[in-house]
Amino acid sequence: MASVSTNISSIKAFAESNGASPIPSNYHSAIEIDNVADHLAASIPVIDFSLLTSDDPQIHTKAVDELGKACAEWGFFMLINHGVPESLMEELMKKSREFHDLPMEEKKEFCDNGEPFSPIRHGTSFHPPAENVHYWRDFLKVLTAPQFIFPHKPPGYREVAFEYSQKITCVARKLIQGISESLGLESNCIIESSDFDSGLQNLAVNLYPPCPQPHLALGMPSHSDVGFLTFLIQNGIGGLQVKHEGKWINVNPISNCLVVNIGDQLEAVSNGKYSSVLHRAILNNKDTRVSVVVVNGPALDNEIGPVSKLLEKEKEKPLFKTIKYRDYFLVQQKSRLSDGRALDQIRYSA
Repeated sequence: MASVSTNISSIKAFAESNGASPIPSNYHSAIEIDNVADHLAASIPVIDFSLLTSDDPQIHTKAVDELGKACAEWGFFMLINHGVPESLMEELMKKSREFHDLPMEEKKEFCDNGEPFSPIRHGTSFHPPAENVHYWRDFLKVLTAPQFIFPHKPPGYREVAFEYSQKITCVARKLIQGISESLGLESNCIIESSDFDSGLQNLAVNLYPPCPQPHLALGMPSHSDVGFLTFLIQNGIGGLQVKHEGKWINVNPISNCLVVNIGDQLEAVSNGKYSSVLHRAILNNKDTRVSVVVVNGPALDNEIGPVSKLLEKEKEKPLFKTIKYRDYFLVQQKSRLSDGRALDQIRYSA
């Protein structure tokens, strides 16, 4: 019997109450989860953060070259020896699951109001009012910088999230310095031109419950991210896929690493040398997947476009228009998620 369209305020609650029943028709993503190349997963770049931050010029230079190659060829990599304590990552994941396990009544005060710059938003799917098809995900989205505002429950969550967000900002800053060097620029060129130290940081906690028909739905569709760099950790349950050379690659992170991908603003400032990568979240019918995603970007009112010093050095024309990060953020939110990217809307025509 065909399933009907249903309005759902929480996928977690729906999944727990409906068991193995067919999923509603408005969650059918109408795609085939195929064309996945597991054999390429082994070649996903691994970047050693301790080498990138080494005081030895030769070691540092080699690490910068490897970072640039990963950004140019893949647009994402696994970061090891990053200095974020494993115990902190585990506690953050534990508290994130505890938040989603709170009764709906206790989470009502954080309900998504549809405003992208609301400090705290709890909801489901991606942006239901603009969607024809919904996604099998509940989320908590928080703006954690330049001002840190965070839910006051469960106890201890705010403190753990604050420490984690601070450490990720430090890692992001060092990576952006390395990326700047890999482009032949001064290490602080992108940091200073984007006002990164007053930049926006978003933290999202995604919960993907087991789906009785995982071949029909998606946790998140193909999309690229806003900002400079996205950092992801998960609870050991796979589901992230990244598009590489036209094929979907299963990302199976190595222990205690951060999965990092290039965002739209880094593609813009690099004038297309480093691409913002398409990725998606697939589902399974057995386990709940939880991921914590942190996006670091420029200041909201900063004008972002190809770095002028890079254009001068390479004697290139800009591929992208300059636009305030705030305005780009809204363009991306309104464009709906699809294989197309918001970047295409600010790209100069050939």
